[in-house]
Amino acid sequence: MTSRTSRRVGPAALERRRAKITADIAALELPLPGSLVERVTRCGNTGCRCHGDPPQLHGPYLTWTRKVDNKTVTRTLDTAQADALRPLLENSRRLRELTTELETLALQQVRDNPTQPDP
Repeated sequence: MTSRTSRRVGPAALERRRAKITADIAALELPLPGSLVERVTRCGNTGCRCHGDPPQLHGPYLTWTRKVDNKTVTRTLDTAQADALRPLLENSRRLRELTTELETLALQQVRDNPTQPDP
C-alpha cells in the first residue's frame, strides 16, 4: 500500500490543472464517437484477383464504426465524408483523454485529503 504523502501535489497546482483541462474541454468542437478504419477485403469468387498469388484485395474501403443502442453500426464512407468526420472523431478521442486526466486529478485530491478514505 502506498503512502498518502508519496506524490502529494498542492491544492493550487491541482486547481490550475483542473482549470486548464476544463478550458480545453470547453474549447473542443463537437465530438463524434466511433472509429474510422480503412479496410481491404477478399470476395467469394474463387477466380477473382483477390484469391490470386499474390492476392490483390478489394478496396481500400473507409468505414466508420460506432455503437448505437449497444449494437455495432458500420457505415462505408467516401473520401470526402471520411475527411469531414476525422476532426470530429479526433475531438472525441481528445475528450476521453481530458476526462481521464480530470478523473486522475480527482483521485489525487481524494488521496491527498486525510479526511477522505483511500481510493
